[in-house]
Amino acid sequence: MISPIIGWYFKQRVKELRANIERSLENQNILFGELMEKLSLTEYGRKFGIEKLTTYQQFAERVPVASFEDFLPYIERNQRGEQSLLWPGDIRWFAKSSGTTSNVSKFIPMSYEIMEHNHFEGSKEAVTQFFGFYPEGKIFGGKGLLIGGTTKQNEGQDYYFGDLSGILMVHLPSWANWKSTPDVGVATLESWEEKLEKMVEIIKDEDVTSVSGVPTWTAVVMQRVLEVTGKQNILEVWPNFELFIHGGVNFEPYREQFKAFLPSSQVKYLETYNASEGFFGIQYQADRSELVLLTHLGIFFEFYPATEVPSIHNIVPLSAVKPGINYAVIISTVGGLWRYIIGDTIQFHGLNPFTFKITGRTKLFINAFGEELVIENAETAIAMACKELDAIVTDYTAAPVYLDQNENPGHEWLIEFAKPPADLKAFTELLDRELQRTNDDYKGKRAGDMLMKMPQVIAVPTLTFHDWLKSKGKLGGQNKVPRLSNDRKIIEEIKGMIGL
Repeated sequence: MISPIIGWYFKQRVKELRANIERSLENQNILFGELMEKLSLTEYGRKFGIEKLTTYQQFAERVPVASFEDFLPYIERNQRGEQSLLWPGDIRWFAKSSGTTSNVSKFIPMSYEIMEHNHFEGSKEAVTQFFGFYPEGKIFGGKGLLIGGTTKQNEGQDYYFGDLSGILMVHLPSWANWKSTPDVGVATLESWEEKLEKMVEIIKDEDVTSVSGVPTWTAVVMQRVLEVTGKQNILEVWPNFELFIHGGVNFEPYREQFKAFLPSSQVKYLETYNASEGFFGIQYQADRSELVLLTHLGIFFEFYPATEVPSIHNIVPLSAVKPGINYAVIISTVGGLWRYIIGDTIQFHGLNPFTFKITGRTKLFINAFGEELVIENAETAIAMACKELDAIVTDYTAAPVYLDQNENPGHEWLIEFAKPPADLKAFTELLDRELQRTNDDYKGKRAGDMLMKMPQVIAVPTLTFHDWLKSKGKLGGQNKVPRLSNDRKIIEEIKGMIGL
């Protein structure tokens, strides 16, 4: 009896979600005033002279843009028990980031407000959007599979840390726990291998109707379910499966793999844009890949052109953005991050509402020869080559090759295939062709093979990236392989590990 009531609740939210999307600028203006009131009550706010009625111009002039390293002294004091440093409240939980572009783990403060009014509310909005697209959805007739990380208490200290997904699982409301599988005890096990086996043993017998997770790890779980059950596809195990909510990485390189797992039009896909720092956006239309910014979830947004150094002259609020510019994102949040550069880049397609695509990372690129290759180029090219040659990529990483290495200058790609192409040379040529089509700078550097040669693609053994992540203590959860690097550190580590 309760399941239809939960479904009815989410259907009623659709109108409110649409209204919030339409009044994005009004939401941001109201939120800014609320954030200034909170910031004025903190040590960080007092340091920069922030008062309750501080204007945006004063805020922009007084508070500098910041990286995690700028907040680290405050976070370390917070972990030792001091409070009201970055946020006027008691913070005992910290989300340990995957460190996609850095070897240094980041501990993001998790206030009650950022969990309740951002992450949980954002997840609700994703489900609401699903029912807006598909009112007849029946995902609450079964259970939702949550693929998450771990949590633990820091030894000898009164604070807890873990993957964001693990922290949110620990704090799930009772109704969500009741409709989820596996139980929190299994879902947050520290050992990924142990968790995977115990999880599969439980979920193979459940009526799973939806999954929320990063495509890379969701694919691992689904593959293991098929191995254990002996079935050909996931719908033979979960015939009522309807929805995969995904985020964290571009889904296009995984689309064909998931079509094989879930070969039916009954299965719907919904993309979200979220990170340890906050939940930022959701897919705007059912049949298009653009996301829409969610401005009512406790995140105040600012932007600057990704090709420039941020300054008082080029940072703008949401009201001043323009379509077609590749922006780096700055956030101020109800979790106590102030003018924090999250490292993502986006490009707006529309301003009413604010629709956009994620174009990459400020640190996730290759620009060794002036080619300015960003992750969006790479993901598009990989997806196209896979489609043309009926291949499926599990994971990959790429880096430059320099003349001083006695190699032809260009790019080297390590690619792990779930379904390899019949002709790796043809795959490489298609990859190169698509990169040239989508990136004029890359095309110019490839002209005549003078500056950059044809990329070299090496197919690596199954579980290569799994084993590399394991060696870094980053199995499972939201951890992912850095796809592009402007140096060879990561690619050389992986090649050394597999004897190349």
